[in-house]
Amino acid sequence: MHDIKEIRRDPDAYARRLGRRGDAAILEPVLDLDRRRRELIARADGLRHEKAKAEQGMRTVDKKSSEFAAFRDQMRSVSAEIKTLEDERDDIDRRLDDILLTLPNVPDDEAPDGKSEHDNVVARVWGEKPTFDFPPKEHWEIGERLGILDFERAAKLSGARFVAYKKAGARLERALMAFMLDTHTGRNGYTEILPPFLVNAASMQGTGQFPKFRADAFEAKEDDLVLVPTAEVPLVNLHRDEILPAEALPIRYTAYTPCFRREAGGYGRDTRGLIRMHQFQKVELVQFTTPETSRAAHEALTRHAEGILQALGLHYRVVDLCAGDMGFGSNRTYDLEVWLPGQDRYREISSCSNCGDFQARRAAIRYRDPETGKPRLVHTLNGSGLAIGRTVVAILENYQQSDGTVRVPEALRPYMGGLETISA
Repeated sequence: MHDIKEIRRDPDAYARRLGRRGDAAILEPVLDLDRRRRELIARADGLRHEKAKAEQGMRTVDKKSSEFAAFRDQMRSVSAEIKTLEDERDDIDRRLDDILLTLPNVPDDEAPDGKSEHDNVVARVWGEKPTFDFPPKEHWEIGERLGILDFERAAKLSGARFVAYKKAGARLERALMAFMLDTHTGRNGYTEILPPFLVNAASMQGTGQFPKFRADAFEAKEDDLVLVPTAEVPLVNLHRDEILPAEALPIRYTAYTPCFRREAGGYGRDTRGLIRMHQFQKVELVQFTTPETSRAAHEALTRHAEGILQALGLHYRVVDLCAGDMGFGSNRTYDLEVWLPGQDRYREISSCSNCGDFQARRAAIRYRDPETGKPRLVHTLNGSGLAIGRTVVAILENYQQSDGTVRVPEALRPYMGGLETISA
């Protein structure tokens, strides 16, 4: 969410910065509402002064006198007008919030210019593409032949875009979850959280999913709760409406959750396999920092996610997203794209974002500045560390063998009971 004072200070510059996302931002309705709101506040303040004078006059005259009645009538008239002004101001506040809540974050000045994924910049590459002496297969074919992925029976249970993991497939998901959490807590300094998987609408609004992306959410409307689309939502909102002590920062959280998304805009894409599911599992990384340290924290968080791919021996690249391709709440994003030989392409496996104070303003998350003693908005950062289902995809496609089996990466073998090869 944006600070109306910053917009008011230089609306043209603010519109240009938002316009880097590809569409010119029209801020005139915001400015008109803000202007009227300030007029109402000024008028109401003047009327309160008149009301105070009338109340003072009532105390100085006889209660049975005509002067008292005149002061009383004046006070009642002024009070009614103040109430009318306050009601209009409250309505404007709601309308202003409705608009501000739908405006995306302002891109960082260092984010590349561009309008689509074609303008993204490859920042670095790790490892090399594996080579095969046979045509590599796609993960769903491998998984179905090994009997570890069952899409047909999952569809019987729940419909399309669901899967049932079986045998070594189920254990592989569990192993990846444990390996990722152990790495982030033991090596990278994150505190593990097991949050609720259902959250309220205020939590969804705090991180930017509501109201803009409500169509993508699975809602339990009778209970006013929502299935989490990512652990980012409960992790960030753990500190909603709080003022944190400065010495507590940075705060680093990691969590495993299933994630639930309607993929409202994704139909017709990735209809086979594990890439685009209604339910998938993920280990998430979230940080709370001061404004001065968030850029360095963003680089560190990205490296933490990269470390998982490196430990698994998976070739990937880091892509610096252009302003027009970044997510709604981000001001700078690095995507980690893992190589999938069966698909002969890179696919996103983690998106690591610095949100600046965008989420913190929505969720009222602050810290007390040690120098001034005044509250300041924190900066929030998040990233997948990693998406587990897509990591399964990468392992199946990169570690497949000519006989249809799949080697287990060495780092995972202790979590797989020493299993070295997944076979039928």
